[in-house]
Amino acid sequence: MSSESTESDEASPRITVERDGQVLLIGLNRPAKRNAADFRLLQELASAYGELDRNPDLRAGFVFAHGDHFTGGLDLADVGPRIGPEGLDMIPDGGINPWAVDGRAVSKPVVIAVQGMCLTLGIELVLASDIAVAAETATFSQIEVSRGILPFGGATIRLPRTVGWGNAMRWMLTGDSFDAAEALRIGLVQELVPHGEQHARGLELARRIAAQAPLAVQATLANARLAVREGDAAAEARLQPELVRLAATEDARLGMESFVARTAATFVGR
Repeated sequence: MSSESTESDEASPRITVERDGQVLLIGLNRPAKRNAADFRLLQELASAYGELDRNPDLRAGFVFAHGDHFTGGLDLADVGPRIGPEGLDMIPDGGINPWAVDGRAVSKPVVIAVQGMCLTLGIELVLASDIAVAAETATFSQIEVSRGILPFGGATIRLPRTVGWGNAMRWMLTGDSFDAAEALRIGLVQELVPHGEQHARGLELARRIAAQAPLAVQATLANARLAVREGDAAAEARLQPELVRLAATEDARLGMESFVARTAATFVGR
């Protein structure tokens, strides 16, 4: 790659944002650096998540990567010097932490598609998403212990819960690489597809989610998260009130009419 093309890549937006109907496509866009996350990429990604959360016309997010690799992890040369006494302050006004480690998560579902190398914060972004599709050739590694730091994007919290204690410790404490088949076996990703098909399949799932009743989707997501965060009893206490709230919506009426007529409903989000 020439120096001119490298400079052009570095001048490009770190995150591409595009609408596909009611799905927001969010693309990691630093392919010349294997999508390593510098401070600007972190900020732009947080801004995109903020847009997904607050725009009422958006019903789902789809996160993918331009180029051959999902991400080579954190660009420590750029980010390291920015870690201050209180940690790393990377969320701009209007943004939402994509890793949801500050008490707030995007309120809409996120589907993610992974190919090539997926290191550290890439795994943590998968863990913070709701459905993950990976190319069969993808590889994963949580290598922070090899760099003298710990995973600070949620892996210590979510990986044991998602894949089990032993599986999580096997990969976090060694920093070893594992393949896509292992990622599927332990439940880190939900589907494997041939290399090159991960984008189409991930977008297909995001579109499928966006076609459902958005208030019901968001309520389902919120109740499941409540159960994880605060326990079964807290989630159970919200089930009937949420049912009553949703049953009074126009979408519930449309859903019932489509059931009776045996047609697909077009939901309006109210």
